[in-house]
This record gives sequence, C-alpha cells and structure tokens, in this order.
Amino acid sequence: MPRMVSGSVIGVPVASVAFAGNTRALRKQWLRGAMATLLITRPEAAARRFLSAVEAEMGPGVRAVLSPVMRIVPVPGLSVPACDALVVTSEHGVSAAMALGVPAGTRCYCVGDQTAQTARAAGYDAISAGGDAETLLALLAKERPGGRLLHLRGEHARGAVVSRLRSMGLEAQEVIAYRQEPLPLTGAAQKLLAGNDPVVLPLFSPRSASIFVEAVDIRAPLHIVAMSRAVAAEVADLGADTVMVADRPDGPAMIAATCRRLDAVN
Repeated sequence: MPRMVSGSVIGVPVASVAFAGNTRALRKQWLRGAMATLLITRPEAAARRFLSAVEAEMGPGVRAVLSPVMRIVPVPGLSVPACDALVVTSEHGVSAAMALGVPAGTRCYCVGDQTAQTARAAGYDAISAGGDAETLLALLAKERPGGRLLHLRGEHARGAVVSRLRSMGLEAQEVIAYRQEPLPLTGAAQKLLAGNDPVVLPLFSPRSASIFVEAVDIRAPLHIVAMSRAVAAEVADLGADTVMVADRPDGPAMIAATCRRLDAVN
C-alpha cells in the first residue's frame, strides 16, 4: 500500500506553504537539487497549462515529461435536445456544446473555475461550482433551476449526475458527447518510469488514473498527487511510494500540492 501524505503540512494548507513567497533564492535552491521529474498525463493543452502554472510557482526549469493518457474524440451524428441550461463536468463538455450548436448565452453550470472560464469564453452564461461533481450537485440542489437541464458528458463518467438531479425533482437529461480513448505512454514517459530517479505524477480523474495503472510497469520511485480520494482509490494497489490528496478538488489546490511534493522529493 502507498504511504498516504496529507494535503496539509503541520496543519498549514498546502497553498500557503513555502511557495507563497516564491523567492529567487528558493527557486535556485530547488533547481540545484532537482532530481525529480514531473510527469503530466493530461491532454496536451491542459498539460502545458498545468506545467506553466507549476513553473510560475517554482520558477522556470522544472523537469517535466508530457504524455497524455487519453484523447477526447467527439461522438459523431449527435443531435442535442432542447434545453434551458447546460451542466458540464469538464471543459470537453463546453467544447461539445459549441460543436453541437448550443446557443451562446445559455446558462451553463460548470464543475470548476477553469471550465467556467472556458464556457464564458465560448459565450455561455457560466456559473462555477468551484470544485467537483459533488459541489456541482450541491450548487444545483441549492439553486434548483427551473426548466430542462442537459448534461453533456463523456463515455466514462462518475457521480451519476443526471439520476441524482432527477432524484432532486429537477428535469434533467444527458448526452454522451465524447469518448475518452486511452493512449499509450510515450517512449520518454516509459523510460522515465523504468529509471531510478523519482517521478511526481499529478492525476486529475479516476479515468486517467485507471488508464495509467494499466499502462506500464513502474520501477522509479513514484509520488502521486491525486485530485480527490476517488482518484487516489484507483492507484491504491499501484505500489506508489506516496499518494497525496489535494486539499480541494480544483486546479489551484492541485498546483500547490504538486509543488509541495516536488519540493519534498527533491
């Protein structure tokens, strides 16, 4: 079993530890001793955005390998039922709404801030739940929007969003708008995981975690940063050296936890 590492250090949230100051001396100290490599398995655009955010905290020169473990493939030939508001649990749901012609200005309930930002840029009236599927459901339970809700989701999804919305008495339906097809790890990622240097691996969804588990034999010291306990559960039998669960299931908490793990490993 991996050693579980708290998302806090001596009661101090990860986001407020060490990197809040982001001093030049701290960055140089970290770079001199850098042995760990950050392995990012998100789709490429999101992976580059995450790496940029980590470097904004730790300074340039973070050792990183990008190896997406899945690609997003739209489901062809779909038609979208009429709706009064969208429910999206990823940025891919926003992309699907645009591709399927959901009108700009439609209210869009979003799982988190990044998804809401993407929805606003696409012209939707976005509201962020600021977390995960559970916080999104809590928001909808509180607001109880009238009219028809449409959840645009991937083939692999958790949380039973539509059935739970219906159990609240809300009118909801779903469309599977995209597939999350697995990709093999790149040669660089396989070499990294077969080596001796430590690897820090942030994982953002149970789907990406489950794909990674099946991908390769791991010999390198592996330190996982999981976005939620559901993600951590997928890697429980992987044999990682440590598994840290972020304080909150959102981007800023994942950035902070990843920086903290890189610093601790180095």
